[in-house]
Amino acid sequence: MSEERIIELEIKQAYQEDLVQALNSVVAEQQKQIGKLEETCKLLHDKIKSLAQAERNPEIADERPPHY
Repeated sequence: MSEERIIELEIKQAYQEDLVQALNSVVAEQQKQIGKLEETCKLLHDKIKSLAQAERNPEIADERPPHY
């Protein structure tokens, strides 16, 4: 191989390494966002579930505490 070709390949490799690092950063940030979204979805699911149970048992939800 000629020296020009080796230099060209080294330059391409350097650009690819930079690209891989940039993509890795993006993937890591997206994983954090996915984790937050999963947590939010779980909270919403639990809230909807508790509201649905309250609708099925309205006497429990509307029951007055004993101090009234």
